[in-house]
Amino acid sequence: MLTFNGSVFTPSVFTLVGIPGLEAMQCWIGIPFCGMYLIAVIGNSLILVIIKYENSLHIPMYIFLAMLAATDIALSTSILPKMLGIFWFHLQDISFDACLLQMWLIHSLQAIESGILLAMALDRYVAICDPLRHATIFSQQFLTRIGVGVIFRAAILIVPCLVLIKCRLKLFRTAVVFHSYCEHMAIVKLAMEDIRVNKILGLFVAFAILGFDIIFITLSYVQIFITVFQLPQKEARSKALNTCIAHICVFLQFYLLAFFSFFTHRFGSHIPPYVHILLSNLYLLVPPFLNPIVYGVKTKQIRDQVVKVFFSKKVT
Repeated sequence: MLTFNGSVFTPSVFTLVGIPGLEAMQCWIGIPFCGMYLIAVIGNSLILVIIKYENSLHIPMYIFLAMLAATDIALSTSILPKMLGIFWFHLQDISFDACLLQMWLIHSLQAIESGILLAMALDRYVAICDPLRHATIFSQQFLTRIGVGVIFRAAILIVPCLVLIKCRLKLFRTAVVFHSYCEHMAIVKLAMEDIRVNKILGLFVAFAILGFDIIFITLSYVQIFITVFQLPQKEARSKALNTCIAHICVFLQFYLLAFFSFFTHRFGSHIPPYVHILLSNLYLLVPPFLNPIVYGVKTKQIRDQVVKVFFSKKVT
């Protein structure tokens, strides 16, 4: 790479610090992170296997759950191996192109997860508010279109951010990234050029995806609750609510962590940097870790299949 007055011109390699201020503790921080990753991969893989081989679960609600599980595995895998390499083996270097690839994967998978949560909310809305039309609306063809649309929306909206970094930002103050993964703003803030366009585009993409999704998810669940509490039978109300509890828990943990991390990162200038980085890491790690646990505990069909897999032989 070329240097100019202490700056770096088109760096070929970035150096990821990890968690600035907690470098001496990173070895120990990596242990719970690794445990969360293993639980996320094993739990979500188990959900995928159960849904694949149990024919009674081949319905929209569980197909969306399988899509969510696959996304969680990909999301946690896009960040954890490199992060643990930094924490445990001091493998801090990452090429410029690999950094952009990791950035694209992380932010695209976040957007895909948000889109799947929106699809799950709409599925529950139709199933509870208009049950007679649910099978007609959520056909196999419509499910395929939703899956393709969610993936393309995420991939296409994230690409302009990467193109601006690759083509527009050439002169960087340093090649040292004070983060544990290639996060968009962490890279952009290193540039010496005017980064207002990059910031505006990043905010636009975040609100175009997360903002759009959270509005329609909230409206869906508001209408669901209105419909449920108008049901005359208590048993029917209880059954309808039980089908939504797991979805609501997953929805809350994903978006609360997302917005808490987003606002502290951009407006919490008085907060120590390591708090920002830890929040960003937890935002990516906690949903994949907790989602299979939530669905395993709160969804009877999944819970029964897990019991069947692990305990049927012992019982007999």
